[in-house]
Order: sequence, then C-alpha cells, then structure tokens
Amino acid sequence: MIEADHLSKIYGTTSAIQDITFSVEKGEILGFLGPNGAGKTTTMRILTGYLPATSGTARIAGFEVHEDSMAVRQRIGYLPENPPLYPDMSVEGYLNFVGRLKGVSAGDRPTRVKLAMKRCGLLDKRQVLIRKLSKGFRQRVGIAQAIVHDPPAIILDEPTVGLDPRQIIEVRNLIKSLAGEHTIILSTHILPEVSMTCSRVAIINRGQVVAMNTPDQLMAQLTGGAGYELEVEGDPLLIQQQLQQLPPINAVEVIADEALPGTHRRYRLTLDAELQAGHHVGRDIAAAIVSAGWGLHEMRRVQVSLEEVFLELTTEETISEEALGEAAAQSESNSATGTAI
Repeated sequence: MIEADHLSKIYGTTSAIQDITFSVEKGEILGFLGPNGAGKTTTMRILTGYLPATSGTARIAGFEVHEDSMAVRQRIGYLPENPPLYPDMSVEGYLNFVGRLKGVSAGDRPTRVKLAMKRCGLLDKRQVLIRKLSKGFRQRVGIAQAIVHDPPAIILDEPTVGLDPRQIIEVRNLIKSLAGEHTIILSTHILPEVSMTCSRVAIINRGQVVAMNTPDQLMAQLTGGAGYELEVEGDPLLIQQQLQQLPPINAVEVIADEALPGTHRRYRLTLDAELQAGHHVGRDIAAAIVSAGWGLHEMRRVQVSLEEVFLELTTEETISEEALGEAAAQSESNSATGTAI
C-alpha cells in the first residue's frame, strides 16, 4: 500500500534523509520512530507530495507520488506537525470545507463529517470556532480532517502532541480502530506511542532506517542484554566463576550495593541469545547456587525494553545536520495548509 524505495533528500551539502527504503502492507500500522532531527518529518512530507525527493521513488496505493501527485493526495489523509486549520471557521464548517476539497460528494459529506467528528470526540464542539479550542482539541480537528474523506492511507506526524493523558489514550484507541480498513504511518519520538499502537516499527537515525521489525522482534534482537539480577550470600569470586560456566550466561557482573549485609552481593547475569533455546535458565541458575550451598535471597528476570533498543540504535538527541535539513524543509514551504488539504 505504501512503498518508499531508496528515498534521499539533500539540501545543498546537508543530507536530511539517505537511501530510505520500507513498505507498509494494507491495514498495517507502522510506527516511524526516531529522535528529533532524524528525518521523520522530511520522509512524511515526501510521501505526501509536500516535498520532492532528491532521488528515489515513493508509491501509495499503486500511484507514484511525484508522477501522480493528485491521485496520491486523493488517497491519503495527512496530519502534519502543525494541523492545517482555519481559526475563524467552526469545526463542522471547516470539515465540510475540507471534505469538499477532497472530493467527498455533497450527498455523502454530512455523514462523513459527522463520523469524523464522532471518532475524534468533537460532536459537542461542532459549532465552536477553531481559534477558541484548546491545543488538544485543535489536534483532534487536525486528525478529523485527515480521515474525513475515508482515505485508504493515513500519515500522522506526531498526532498526540499537546494532548493530555486521557486524550492521548483516546487518540491511540482511535488510531488502532482505523487499522485494517486503513494503512497508517505514525511518526513519533514517543516510545509508548509505538509499543501501544503499532504492529511494526521503523527506527530512523541520522536520516537512515537502522532497524525495522515488530516491537517484540526488535527487543528479541537484543536479548543478549536480557538476563537476571540476583542477591546471593557467599564468596563473590566463586559465585562469579561457577555461574559463568552455565552455557547461556555471557557475563556475570557484581553490582555495587552498600546496603547489603556481610557477604551478600548483587549480581547481573546477561545471556547469550543463541544458547538460550532448550535451557531452563532460571531453574539452572537457582540449582547451581543452592547446590553450592550459597544463599539465594532474591532472583528476578530482566527484560530488554523497546527504550533500550531505541537507545542502542540511535544517538543522543542533539542538534545535527539532519535537524538543519528539517529546518530547510520548513523554510522551503511557507505554509502547510494548502498542500495538506
């Protein structure tokens, strides 16, 4: 449904994105995850026809974005970073206007507008001027304009910015309810957004896609960082030597903890992902400690989180050349409103 093939965008000598390739299947929600300035917004703008790519191609619903721009725009709903709103229009009036621009027939328009308002929790705000709405409700109006024409593909750039916790949950549920009938790309740098909403994740860093898989499989790729934490009473040197001999264990590290009494020590055990299969690791660790006559006071499993995967695959969020590329993209277009609608 959505395909990006070797997309690059260069501003002078600055590369905003480099050789980005991915695809999103029909009915899937792809989380486009990366730090600020990584190239997420540039990629979204190319996919929606807002910016031309320097090289590479993009296709949506079978249409090439550059060659068939109008056909693509009829088949996508786009929420940019800043919702394309007209503050002096009412919510309902604005959505009617957007529906007309997007080719919704006069007969279907009232139904489509009402459904979009209902899905986004805007029915009781239908006659309110947009300028009088809070930032959270304006964001909802932005989502409503993206879905009012019932497009097969929806691209959402930071859809929960400015929302309170309750509204964030509501928008997540809305996005999940759209899956199946719609193909969705959700751009964000918020990790819970991805793990709670998306079926697959593409992690972008410094303008390149560095990983793409389901959240669970991404975490499984770093299972070498998973393991156990123990509190054991006994000779630390012997404990380290014996535990290190168990096949799935990569490393045994003593964790400093001044609160522990006597010969009690806290240990962190990391595992070899390839050797875990067929081993009852927790049972083997406990049996080794007990058989040696040491005291096992605490044992808990430590799992790799999506946050740890993200941090391993990306660098710290600092101003970079990619951020400058995003700024150049912003200055290249004076207003998102006309193109987004």
